[in-house]
Amino acid sequence: MADNQRVTGNLNIGPREGDDPAVYPLYKKILSEYKQTILEHRLMPGDRIESITGLQTKYRISRETAKKVLNLLADEGLIEQHAGKGSFVAKPRDKKSVWGVVLPFYSIQYEDLLARIADKLAPRDRELRHFCDYNSWENEIRMVGSMLRENYEAVIVIPTMEESKTKDFYLKRPSFGSPIVFLDHTMTNYDYPCVIQSYDLGLVRGMRRLLETTHRTIALVKNDTWSGMNMIQEHLVETYEDFLQKQRPGARPLVLSRVSDLSAAMVAEKGIEGIFCCDDISAAQVIGRIGEQGIRVPGDIRVVSYGNTDVARYFTPAITSVDSCNEEMASNIVELLGPVMSGGAIENRRYVAQPEVIVRGT
Repeated sequence: MADNQRVTGNLNIGPREGDDPAVYPLYKKILSEYKQTILEHRLMPGDRIESITGLQTKYRISRETAKKVLNLLADEGLIEQHAGKGSFVAKPRDKKSVWGVVLPFYSIQYEDLLARIADKLAPRDRELRHFCDYNSWENEIRMVGSMLRENYEAVIVIPTMEESKTKDFYLKRPSFGSPIVFLDHTMTNYDYPCVIQSYDLGLVRGMRRLLETTHRTIALVKNDTWSGMNMIQEHLVETYEDFLQKQRPGARPLVLSRVSDLSAAMVAEKGIEGIFCCDDISAAQVIGRIGEQGIRVPGDIRVVSYGNTDVARYFTPAITSVDSCNEEMASNIVELLGPVMSGGAIENRRYVAQPEVIVRGT
């Protein structure tokens, strides 16, 4: 893979949560408001923008400030100014041979998935750029809107927890322009093209493996430090609790927010014999942490992780892991979006990968 085939993008999307309004210039607030309105397609290409006088009246600003806002919008290619006629939302730029991905947080699983997609795009002379919205649905919309304005060939979205907040944006967006496809997961049922995996099935299969090899407490370890509260982990926790209730009645669920919450004393007190980790790195940390305290894996405790990335394959001992289907999803996303590379339209299809457990040494 060429070094420039997968890059982290830098989209200028305006002020973010936490910006101090006292020190944020008024013209930037107005500029951000118009950018968001355009990027969210509440103003469409060709729609008229307020004149200098209109901005002065609406925001009670000077002529120079109003003029500055319009000039900056024009400099960013968001509007076109025509002497004697006014300002209008600009038409999309020429199509770029770039696929953009918006992800809610960074993880080793997503790093592996992006690398596989980029590898498949490289021979097709396509570049993959990715952007992190840090689990903010507002950032997700702005980033997607920016890519649509930049006329990326395709836009891929791994959604945040709050899909109900973004639903209208996706359902009401115009049919023309860059196609948008959901990747990895979605908890909505509306009709939209997607390539996802069945996380609940993956967890159930991993838990069955632990049930076969343990008789006492099975703990679940999340990774809140980097990913924060997110849809995937909350869904895994809910599935874990439901599964335990049905398959091992009377067993009390034990959910840990991070690896550092685990100790040999807790293992003894809670009678932990099995641990399901939401990612491979957490599994490696668990094995190292409790091993240092004299607890053997797999001798004393069984460990299963979700991911099946290089960490699970090459760690010692190699980690029993639920395959996150990254290779399958990468192939399917390229297949689904393939027609756009020749100017065609994509089909409204839904791919759902079925994760399997890869049994190794833990």
